[in-house]
Amino acid sequence: MAVNSAFTEEEKEMNPPLADGDMENESEKDADQNKETSKIYESPESVSLADTSAKKVTQGSDTDLEVEDPEKALVDITGTDLYLEACRLMEVMPVSHFIRNLDKPYVNLNHHGLGPKGAKAIAITLVSNGAITHLELEDNGILAEGGICIAEMLRENSSLQELNISNNHLDTAGAEAIASLLLDNMSYLRALKLSGNNFGEEAAPYFAEALMGNYRVKEMDLSHNEFSEKGGQLLGQMLASNTTLEFLDLSWNYLRRKGTEALGRGLRVNDALKILDLSWNGIGNEGALALGEALKVNNVLVHLDISNNQVNNEGAKKLCRGLQVNGNLKILKMASNPLTVEGATDLIMSIRKNPTSMMEEINISNVLVNKTFISLLDVVCQTRPELDVIYGEVEGCITKIPKQHPNPMKVIQDYLKEHNLQLWDVFSSIDKDGNMKIPVAAFRRAMMQQSSIPLDRVQIGELVRKLDRNQTGVVDYSHLKEQKLAQKPVEGEIEEEKKEET
Repeated sequence: MAVNSAFTEEEKEMNPPLADGDMENESEKDADQNKETSKIYESPESVSLADTSAKKVTQGSDTDLEVEDPEKALVDITGTDLYLEACRLMEVMPVSHFIRNLDKPYVNLNHHGLGPKGAKAIAITLVSNGAITHLELEDNGILAEGGICIAEMLRENSSLQELNISNNHLDTAGAEAIASLLLDNMSYLRALKLSGNNFGEEAAPYFAEALMGNYRVKEMDLSHNEFSEKGGQLLGQMLASNTTLEFLDLSWNYLRRKGTEALGRGLRVNDALKILDLSWNGIGNEGALALGEALKVNNVLVHLDISNNQVNNEGAKKLCRGLQVNGNLKILKMASNPLTVEGATDLIMSIRKNPTSMMEEINISNVLVNKTFISLLDVVCQTRPELDVIYGEVEGCITKIPKQHPNPMKVIQDYLKEHNLQLWDVFSSIDKDGNMKIPVAAFRRAMMQQSSIPLDRVQIGELVRKLDRNQTGVVDYSHLKEQKLAQKPVEGEIEEEKKEET
């Protein structure tokens, strides 16, 4: 088993041979503990499997446990018994939550203080586990040693698809082990989170080379690390050849101008990446220029985040060169940059001038705008009803009492009562697919274009935020199905909003 290369000789030292009498007592204790654990944690369906494994451990205990290599005693054990025995070998406390969820597809062990040995016990267990597809191990201090064990386990495991091992101090040695796994395409992972693991310039070549050859991973989070301009240059070269990665988070690194320019060159020829987060990287105006040039030819990217990157009005103007011709980008996040209303106006005008633009959201939430900008935005939204621009305060209105807009849900309620309709009727008329989930852009467009319900752009924006509070990008109205025959289907929504306001 390949995982043995990481599970070293220290297990032998933890488990010296016992005398016959001591062995029988030890076997009885283990059997009692296994049976008790099974009763507490296992479901009725899995109890029989645990009992069977317990028998394998206890029967012939004089020979089964008196082996030179304790790992050989684990070959025929599965599930709970395997994990408990691995914990005994590692001299760590078993995690009851892990035991209870061994047969579930999702297991969250974030912040459990596992350490390297705890991670090793879990890795031993997961080699043969076929149930868990999504595992969370963030903030467990597993270090490079634990990361290496996880990587070795992934070479054998064929079910795990999503893994989060962020904030674990994996360092360069852990990066090398993970990257080697990815380069060999030996795992079935499609989403991997490695945020906050002290990866610096030494780790960048490993990931760049691995992702050039990997054809399985679609989502990669390398945020909150220490990649600088050189790392960005290597990752830019990777983007030029990778044909699989769809989501890449490089936020909170030190890519700056040269790193971003390299990523821009990679984006020009990349035909897979859909979401790119470069926030908090100090890319500056020249970085914005590189991304603008990439957007002229890239027709795949739909979400770009360059928040807090020292991009001012000049940088926004350079980025607009790409926005004026790009026909695929839908979400642009530029909050916390030193923009003024001048830069905000340039962004809106670039969308107005581009007949092929698919833009749905521009976030410039820190920018103070004026009434002229609001008037321009109202005009643009007449032809681009799906567009949502998130801006700061309106100049001249800060000290005044803001204009009061009627509660959009109350407006809808009055309309429904007047026409003897239900909220379900309104939403279902917008839902083209009939799956009770409407994309926010489609919902906004439909509400802007309809004339029956008197709602303006601001009210529709407020309505969308209420209906999509978790910012999923979808208005899910499936809960209204049960209210379909109710006489007052939206009053409950109004009452709920009143409670939240108080």
